[in-house]
Amino acid sequence: MSQTVNPIFGARRDQAFPTLAEADIDRMRRFGEASAYAAGEQIITAGDVAPGLIVVLSGRVDITQDGGLGRRDTIVTHGPGSFVGELAQLSARPSLVNAEAAEPVEAFVIPSQRLRDLMVQEANLGERIMRALILRRVGLLESATSGPIIIGPADNADVLRLQGFLARSGQPHRVLDSGSDPCAKTLVERFNVDPHHLPVVLCPNGRLLLNPGEKDLARCIGLLRPIDADKLYDVAIVGAGPAGLAAAVYAASEGLSTIVLDCRAFGGQAGASSRIENYLGFPTGISGMALMARAYNQAQKFGVEMVIPDEAKLLSAATDGARYTLDVGDGETVRTRTVVIASGARYRRLDIANLARFEGTCVHYWASPIEARLCQGQEVALVGAGNSAGQAAVYLASHARKVALLARGGSLDASMSRYLVERIRAQPNIEVLTGTEVEALEGDEGSLGAVRWRNRASGAATTRPIRHLFLFIGADPNTDWLVQCNVALDAKGFVRTGSDLGSAHGVMETSRSGVFAIGDVRAGSVKRVAAAVGEGAQVVAALHAYLAQDGSRAVAPQQVGPERIGRV
Repeated sequence: MSQTVNPIFGARRDQAFPTLAEADIDRMRRFGEASAYAAGEQIITAGDVAPGLIVVLSGRVDITQDGGLGRRDTIVTHGPGSFVGELAQLSARPSLVNAEAAEPVEAFVIPSQRLRDLMVQEANLGERIMRALILRRVGLLESATSGPIIIGPADNADVLRLQGFLARSGQPHRVLDSGSDPCAKTLVERFNVDPHHLPVVLCPNGRLLLNPGEKDLARCIGLLRPIDADKLYDVAIVGAGPAGLAAAVYAASEGLSTIVLDCRAFGGQAGASSRIENYLGFPTGISGMALMARAYNQAQKFGVEMVIPDEAKLLSAATDGARYTLDVGDGETVRTRTVVIASGARYRRLDIANLARFEGTCVHYWASPIEARLCQGQEVALVGAGNSAGQAAVYLASHARKVALLARGGSLDASMSRYLVERIRAQPNIEVLTGTEVEALEGDEGSLGAVRWRNRASGAATTRPIRHLFLFIGADPNTDWLVQCNVALDAKGFVRTGSDLGSAHGVMETSRSGVFAIGDVRAGSVKRVAAAVGEGAQVVAALHAYLAQDGSRAVAPQQVGPERIGRV
């Protein structure tokens, strides 16, 4: 059995570290290969790809994480009937922890591909293993001592950018303040880093990156891997929000080889929602990040290949057997039979001259624990009147001293769900200012000092000493990359589909045969998470029908149709 040392697993310890019965182990053997390790042998090193899920038959394995400055902290010791691994093993990503044989160990190893086979073929057992892998990742996230280390000033824009990227990617990490943390100062001195080059990131594999971009960091930690230019996919999905992830889950579970690209992180705008309370099946509500992380893990369970962060740049007709090619960052190419455009929308910005000067440090487009920490005990301003604005205002009210909620319209009732309007009215530290617009931002050197707004009816101006401004003023379609791709857009930039193009096109098919659009990016779509997920499921029926008609893939009749998709 497993013996935990880290207290963060608490009451869910038995689920995170279950002991398998002999009958369970026998069912798992056919997926693995026998292996043995000598006492003291390093089985897994953080930053390296592990051989797979390791089922311990005899002996003990210590799982540790780097505690800084050469120290290793023990998380758990696995004994007979336990298994070594977490979510990284599901997709053959580099390990976040170390594993060492405390004594001679007999085991068998299940590689990533075979682990996914086990999940599908042994459903009940696979459910227990999947739950354990997820809980172990949650434990690593909560401990904040695994993964890459970001070193720099706590309120630095690039520190916040990198921290936000890792958090939204579900990657454990540490942030050390270079101005106050002794470990940070020691590391800066050890690597002889010029303070002007901060922030730096120390990856688990030992590499030091100087203020990296998200893609460079993702490649260093193994989150982003090279694309196989010779592989032909059944479907390439551009966008990993609710619509894209739903399409990925249903397509892969129906047997289609699937690849997903996103230029930022999985989850889209939904992933930035602090709490979603009107999504079917979650009566107590769920954070957008938690919902999208479940979808992301579910897609990987069915073998979806994730290429995040990487940006689709050009959609072209192929001449080598594939129907289409997608040119992506770093000169790589995806070959595919069909394409699903789920690139969603990008946040709108206020038309204020010096806005960019404060973005990243004082002007924010989502409200996560990172931003909540920055404005703890302060007065903040939030602009917007939709559900996202309402959710953010309620969330921030539990951290900030006061939230000034500014809306252009005369009332919140026309654009916000009733339950959110009532909750906002019940919060004593939320001040609703309708018919109001932000007029100017004041500050210097990237530090916001005050916000001035004006009442549209009276013309009265108000200036308050506010250091953090949150903008939830809607979004525009993320379709700039499609301008040169011969995909028809409407006057506002949304992708035209279905009857909007003529009777020859399916409901979600674009002006290019075999290219479909779903979710917020599609003209006429309902801008709700549930609607996006529904379109993600619905488009898979269209994919099957197209591939069967095209003759490029044999599709069993029972696989085609939304009634089949609904039962998955």
